[in-house]
Amino acid sequence: MAEDKTQQFELATLGGGCFWCTEAVFQDLKGVHSVVSGYAGGSIKNPAYREICTGRTGHAEVIQIKFDPNVISFEELLEVFWVTHDPTTLNRQGHDSGTQYRSVIFYHTDEQRKIAEASKAKTDATDLWPNPIVTEISPYEVMYEAEEEHQNYYKSNSYQPYCTFVISPKIQKLKKHFGDKLA
Repeated sequence: MAEDKTQQFELATLGGGCFWCTEAVFQDLKGVHSVVSGYAGGSIKNPAYREICTGRTGHAEVIQIKFDPNVISFEELLEVFWVTHDPTTLNRQGHDSGTQYRSVIFYHTDEQRKIAEASKAKTDATDLWPNPIVTEISPYEVMYEAEEEHQNYYKSNSYQPYCTFVISPKIQKLKKHFGDKLA
C-alpha cells in the first residue's frame, strides 16, 4: 500500500536505558512509523558507540520515534515509556549504569514539554513506582544516529542472552499492559 503523502508525522525522542531495549518496546505499536536508535543530549558531535560507553560524552542512548498522532498520541507513548523502564533510578537501568543510560525525554515542542511534565507528575502520583521519578525533561537539539549494528537490534538478535533476559521481559510487560496498542 502506498504511503499517504498528506500524513503528518511527529517525532518523540526518549531515553530509557539501553536503546536496544527501548527500540524493541516501541517498534510494534500501532501508529509508530519508525524507530531509530541514536545518541542525544551530549557535547560531542557525531559520537560513536565506543565513545558513548565511556559515559564522558554527556549523550544518552535514545530512540527517535516517528509516529502518527492520529493513531497514537505523544501522551500514549509516554504511558508506555513509564511502564517499560524504571524512571526512578538515576543514570541506570538494571545492570547498565552511567549517564548514557539515564531516563530522559527530549521534547521537540513546547506542547510536548507540557505533556511530558504533566505525564511525569501524574505517573509519579500513582503507585506504579515506589520511588520518585528522576526522568530528565530537556529540549531536543540533535540526535546522532547509532551505527547500523545497533538498529533493529532485538528483531535481528532475539536469541542473544541480553535480548532473552533483559529485552524479552520488557516486551511481555508491554503486551500485558498495552496489548491493544500493538500492531
